[in-house]
Amino acid sequence: MKKIGILFGQENTFPQAFVDRINRKNPPGILAEFVTIDKVLQGDASDYAVIVDRISQDVPFYRAYLKNAAASGTAVINNPFWWSADDKFFNNALAEKIGVHVPKTALLPSFQHPDNTNEKSFRNLIYPFDWNGIFEYVGFPAFLKPYDGGGWRNVYRLADKEEFFAIHQQTGQLVMMLQEEIDFTAYFRCYCIGGKYVHIMPYNPRHPHAERYQAGFDVSDTLLHSIEAATISLNQYLGYDFNTVEFAVRDNIPYAIDFCNPAPDADIHSIGPENFEWVVETSAQYAIERAQKQEPGRDNLTWGKFISPGIMKKNSAD
Repeated sequence: MKKIGILFGQENTFPQAFVDRINRKNPPGILAEFVTIDKVLQGDASDYAVIVDRISQDVPFYRAYLKNAAASGTAVINNPFWWSADDKFFNNALAEKIGVHVPKTALLPSFQHPDNTNEKSFRNLIYPFDWNGIFEYVGFPAFLKPYDGGGWRNVYRLADKEEFFAIHQQTGQLVMMLQEEIDFTAYFRCYCIGGKYVHIMPYNPRHPHAERYQAGFDVSDTLLHSIEAATISLNQYLGYDFNTVEFAVRDNIPYAIDFCNPAPDADIHSIGPENFEWVVETSAQYAIERAQKQEPGRDNLTWGKFISPGIMKKNSAD
């Protein structure tokens, strides 16, 4: 019997619905349950063919547990090794390389030195930084946000450079990025599961949080098709099995704003019943697909197109 487990924290509606949906489908030789852990020993295989990870971004113990499980053949959704290495600034750079529009973005050193460093640790940086060059490139208004953050934490909208300098000094040791504001006429949030299943949701970040999915935009089918194609491309290159991508539309061009959300909100009370039904059904079916293909003792992770050529070169050299 192959088991599909879901590892989660404070969320309530999605995990139970996910488990119930798989067990209701009753695929031969497969069942679903909440992950349970009573010890983690190095190299030990987990009891699960597939684990859907909804919490390890906040719990380092879980991240280490998932890597250990993956080493013995568990298919972890999402790949815990890639997620550990990923960040939003890199995502933007990769998006440009594959032809997806993104806002102009600059990476900034932390305002305060990280612990256990001093000015000699930064002798490769030129001070003062070329702030005017950065401001000219990005423009204002702009957003200041962590280069690897999430959940709208430590995100600031800045009107001008004076406000930038005032806010940046409050960010401490966080590595931030300054990003062009896209003054959008339409906005969409897209689930992508398995790098192939896409659900496009009208979404308005200008609304209060509880009302953001209560949005509607009059756009062409051509634009929606381009959003779907960009969503698939980004997730296939990054190697995410379960992610959301947000697009702001300006002058009929979709700009990918946020596409590093491997544990995206899936609560019925925020995304609504229709979107909830799609994500439960699609994620359940995809987890079953992964369980059916899983081979014990093998690498069953998803590796994106960005990193796959390097893996193939190594394998061919060996």
